[in-house]
Amino acid sequence: MAEGFLKSFDPDLEVYSAGTNPAKYVNPNAIIAMNETGVDITNNSPKNVDLFINQHFDYVITVCGNAKETCPAFIGKVGERLHIGFEDPAEAVGSQEEILDEFRRIRDEIKIRFYDFYINKIMR
Repeated sequence: MAEGFLKSFDPDLEVYSAGTNPAKYVNPNAIIAMNETGVDITNNSPKNVDLFINQHFDYVITVCGNAKETCPAFIGKVGERLHIGFEDPAEAVGSQEEILDEFRRIRDEIKIRFYDFYINKIMR
């Protein structure tokens, strides 16, 4: 979701999203929640962070609780490492509507915090 929002703030940004233990596909609830904001992540696919380990980045941002501890060290140049953590909505339990509400809540937190990151780090 963070990748989708960053690209929606500025389509010229190069944004890559990856995980230490990626799912096989983007969670359908994430797609629904993002579509509600006008951001389409349907064609996104989960990737392993190892694919990017040798690349150079201005920012490497971890977003989930244990990713900060388990994210491998990047060999390439990293301008700044940040942790902007969120609960994992994929761990939500309850009815479909309750689970979707959790995705919406986390989606809104992601949008607010990554817009703040965009304004204060990228746009300055």
